[in-house]
Amino acid sequence: MKVCRRETFNAAHRLHNPSLTDKQNTDLFDKCNNPNYHGHNYVLETFVDGPIDPITGYVIDLKILSDIIKDEVLEAFDHQNLNLDCPEFENLIPTAENIAVIIWNKLRLRLDAKFELEIRLWETDRNSVIYAGK
Repeated sequence: MKVCRRETFNAAHRLHNPSLTDKQNTDLFDKCNNPNYHGHNYVLETFVDGPIDPITGYVIDLKILSDIIKDEVLEAFDHQNLNLDCPEFENLIPTAENIAVIIWNKLRLRLDAKFELEIRLWETDRNSVIYAGK
């Protein structure tokens, strides 16, 4: 059985590779390389797959999952500039792909090993990434 918790957070970032020239960065990342940053209203879907507990009837209590997401993701990233405020991105370009890996790793540490974890991070209503730690 797979259950899902959906949360949202807002964050600014800039896609910029310091090993490239300004022109290369502009050519590669276009307006996402804006030196003044830009923001997204991210949607995070967290899927937990596991057995249904015969005592509770839950795979996982979604309130517990919500609290973990709040502690590990929302407190760290909501209303932050990912490039400037979050040490996870000090040397990592905060693309949706890299953000998803960071989030997955943070959540994986907090979940029982019996659960499989997959996340889907929506950067816009048309662009998303899915990561399952593989």
